[in-house]
Amino acid sequence: MKKFLIMFLFVSLAASGCSLGGGGAKVVSAEEAKKVAEDFINENLMQSGTKATIKEIVEENNLFKLTVSLPNDQEIVSYLSQDGEKFFPQVYDIQAVAKQAEEKAAAAAAAQEQALSEMPQTDRPVVELFVMSFCPYGVQAEEAMAPVVKILGAKADIKLRYIASLEGNDIKKVSSLHGPIEGLEDMRQLCAAKNYSQEKLWDYVMKIKADCYPVYSQGEAAYDKCWRQVAADTGLDAKKLDLCVSKEGAVLIKAEDQHSQENSVSGSPTLIINGQKVNPARTPEGYKQAICGAFNTAPEECGEVLAATAAAADGSCD
Repeated sequence: MKKFLIMFLFVSLAASGCSLGGGGAKVVSAEEAKKVAEDFINENLMQSGTKATIKEIVEENNLFKLTVSLPNDQEIVSYLSQDGEKFFPQVYDIQAVAKQAEEKAAAAAAAQEQALSEMPQTDRPVVELFVMSFCPYGVQAEEAMAPVVKILGAKADIKLRYIASLEGNDIKKVSSLHGPIEGLEDMRQLCAAKNYSQEKLWDYVMKIKADCYPVYSQGEAAYDKCWRQVAADTGLDAKKLDLCVSKEGAVLIKAEDQHSQENSVSGSPTLIINGQKVNPARTPEGYKQAICGAFNTAPEECGEVLAATAAAADGSCD
């Protein structure tokens, strides 16, 4: 069976292939194709003082398949249309790529299964979800964890941890991947965790996700108005949070930074249960099963089935 090929161009080339000349239906000879491709590569794609040669040319799938020799003994396979008009620098075999993806997914699943099987068990598991407030993948993880907190929050110690840093004590100079507004929101959520119940914290976090996450990029004034409204809606005192951030924010975020470094955490989200990094399915059910596996004796709440569908593809902010 013929292999189905997708041609991908280098960033500098158009996705449909790079045109080498005028139109017209024709078929060039192999020797002509070799010269056309070699001239095109050396005149347009190679750095000054370097040269490529066509080591081999054969017909394949109604195209010319070119083995291109590059400096430093490198070789790549490229393709040229039979009319000599379109050059495709890079090729991917769909079947091979799909097989590699399957093998990678299987290896990741096996590694994750082993990590879960080796996870220490305790009477009250310590669950730490490291996030950045405005990381889309961190937000996704928070959304997956929220239903788990509702059923297991009284049985396990489930904490949000934050990935940010601060040099000195000026909280406005907090360093976070998505900017100072994110770092300040991390401090605000740390203050909410310190001064309010777990339920109120998660109500605030989820409403921030729904209402303010979409507007944080609009600037400080727009975000300030948004978070204050969310605080009011969820029963948090904005003035109390302001005071906590101004007086304790620097200490709180520095402690988070130190904890992240001690656990070699840099990506949002990262989940650590009983001191071990795990990466279960980023769904309520996936998180619930991982946490339930960390109990010496799983509570009856572990029998409740939660949603098992992810909101989006997994990824991380690093």
